[in-house]
Amino acid sequence: MKRELTCIICPRGCGLTVQINGDNVTVTGNGCPKGVQYGIDECTNPTRTVTSIVRVANRIDTMVSVKTESPIPKGNIFDLMEIIRKKEVNAPIEIGDVICDNVFGTKVIATKQVK
Repeated sequence: MKRELTCIICPRGCGLTVQINGDNVTVTGNGCPKGVQYGIDECTNPTRTVTSIVRVANRIDTMVSVKTESPIPKGNIFDLMEIIRKKEVNAPIEIGDVICDNVFGTKVIATKQVK
């Protein structure tokens, strides 16, 4: 299998060609070693950092922005969004407060302060 990707690790945006033959994965077109790892990861185990918002229950029409502390497997994004959609928190909230703990191997943290 052959995939063409644009590396997003740095601003260069190298055009990568990832060739997969069984367990053998080769990456070409990268301008740095980070591109090789990005190509391998993206084709074998893609992950994403998820950003969203959570309702602040004790403030009218207020939401707090959140994100995963580390990337999660791409296949778990919709399951995580279902968890986040049901979540409510109470102010005050500080940047870095844990909103959901231990979800798909990471935490969901606040990225905004709500007083």
